[in-house]
Amino acid sequence: MVRVPAAATALRRARGAPRALVRHYRARRVRPTVELVHQPHPYTRALGLVAVVLVGAWLGLLIVGNVRAPVGPMDTTMTLRPSLTGGTKINVSPLGALELRSHTAPLRLDVDVDQLDPVRSEALVNHPERLSGLQDEVARDVAHGTLDLAVRSGVAVVSGATALGLAVYRRPRRALAAGGLALALLAACGATAFATWNPKSVLEPKFSGLLSSAPSVVGNARSIVSEFDVYQKELARLVTNVTKLYDATSTLPVYAPDPTTIRVLHVSDIHLNPASWKIIASLVEQYDIDVIVDSGDTMDHGTAAENGFLDPVADLGAPYVWVRGNHDSRTTQDYLERMRNVHVLDEGRAVSVAGLRFAGTGDPQYTPDRSVKAAGDPAEVLAGDRLASTLRDQRAAGTPVDIAVAHNPSAARQTDGEVPLVLAGHVHRQETDVMKYGTRLRIEGSTGGSGLRALEGRDPDPIETSILYLDRDSRRLQAWDEIRLGGLGLTTAEVSRHLPEENRPGATAPAGPSSPTP
Repeated sequence: MVRVPAAATALRRARGAPRALVRHYRARRVRPTVELVHQPHPYTRALGLVAVVLVGAWLGLLIVGNVRAPVGPMDTTMTLRPSLTGGTKINVSPLGALELRSHTAPLRLDVDVDQLDPVRSEALVNHPERLSGLQDEVARDVAHGTLDLAVRSGVAVVSGATALGLAVYRRPRRALAAGGLALALLAACGATAFATWNPKSVLEPKFSGLLSSAPSVVGNARSIVSEFDVYQKELARLVTNVTKLYDATSTLPVYAPDPTTIRVLHVSDIHLNPASWKIIASLVEQYDIDVIVDSGDTMDHGTAAENGFLDPVADLGAPYVWVRGNHDSRTTQDYLERMRNVHVLDEGRAVSVAGLRFAGTGDPQYTPDRSVKAAGDPAEVLAGDRLASTLRDQRAAGTPVDIAVAHNPSAARQTDGEVPLVLAGHVHRQETDVMKYGTRLRIEGSTGGSGLRALEGRDPDPIETSILYLDRDSRRLQAWDEIRLGGLGLTTAEVSRHLPEENRPGATAPAGPSSPTP
């Protein structure tokens, strides 16, 4: 009787064992946990995609985005490069570079002239009649090279963006989206460049390196417009000229001056920099300068001890027209007045030098003298009014002034309408402005690189000066070259040619101060 209940109990345990085992393993099983993952903001994802597209497109352009193409007798490499300002840069190694503001877009066209093909160059020399068809040949070569570059750049941009998108996202759909967006951006850049294309940019090129001497071999002031008019239709014509320029500057021929052009070297704010005299003497010789105009601040404190600094003026090789700046004293002025080839202008005094009539006034304020309180612009305006009155008197007397000179632009602006051209300095940067009544104001930078003040800032100030080309008959400004040299410790050189608006092809000369009335 005792064994029966025990057996029943054992039987129930045996039947319940599988269920207990299941419950046991269910209890031990790790239950899944739910974690909250922060999803990036849509704008963040979009910015990330744009970054991937830009970096990938840039890498693609760097790796395969260039084309080697023959252009006339030259072997060139054409490349598209990301840029904030756009434009076209023609590198003529080892002579330097030629920069054009041809378009405004995030892409810059670089054309590297690798070498002149000796066979093709010799063929042109031996058969000059082929020059007549050179422009058409160059136009075809440029068109083919540009088309090839556009196709290759498109493939490079799409491939680079797609590959980087696949590496970053590891999703084919996102990678294809990156490639499509890159192609759309390239198309937009191309459309922007096409819409902003400026064929007249060849009228105002910027030279650097040994090509800085190029403007001196372009020609005289009368031929400047006709020379550049040849190139304004299309870039291919400029490339033709680069070929000639390569040959010309390689042999560095002596420049033959044209007697019908008056060349004026405008300097200002030398501030006791002795290097300025050597630069000025070099420019006088290179450009065959007829007259030098100094718009003041030649000194720093105007003391008698500084007068010896002015002695090289006597040996510069050209007449020197000078006005007093706010750092030049009466002592400085008296010292210069005793020099044979120096013409000091003050209180509206007028002189005729090198076929031009100048009038000017010195700065009414001498700021290094702390005992004199600076009067600011009112004193400058008053001095400019006196100069304008003198200019009117000169015109009434039948001896109109061609160029007025003042140190401070505030004084120079008062001559508006009384003279075709007025020169100034003081602000240590180059500016050009056609004022309300037609007078052109030309402000020169510091030909002394701001002197010792160049050490005060983070970067040294550049040395700046200009060559003005004037027609001997009309005494009108035909063009000017802005020369910019690296400051202390730098060895860069740039020359930019500029044409007055009325002197551009197709323009008519305006009436007014630009055409002096006898």
